[in-house]
Amino acid sequence: MSVTSTAAYVARRAAQKERVRILYRRALKDTLNWAVHRHLFYQDASELRERFDVNKHVEDLDTIDRLIADGEASHNKWRHPDPYIVPWAPGGSKFTRNPTPPSGIELINDSHDDDQGCCL
Repeated sequence: MSVTSTAAYVARRAAQKERVRILYRRALKDTLNWAVHRHLFYQDASELRERFDVNKHVEDLDTIDRLIADGEASHNKWRHPDPYIVPWAPGGSKFTRNPTPPSGIELINDSHDDDQGCCL
């Protein structure tokens, strides 16, 4: 192999590893959306890990790309329709609950610092 083809191979493998890592994390988080109880999640997470480990030793780059594409398509097909979102995260129920006022609107404080009307 030449230096160029070796560098291209290493770059492609690194990109594939990153895609697999991202797919696994997304699928694992989505598994938590489907499992109501923690013991169900552990079982589902174990099965998910086994599905990834079956293809762990595949070396052909085109086969790996096809497996990743199939896995992403399967994940998109079976993704939870109403995933859990942390309330204060974007999309959550508390996100921007008390937003800052728009520009051009001034807040006026009615308290006076002078001595008139002070009750002491």
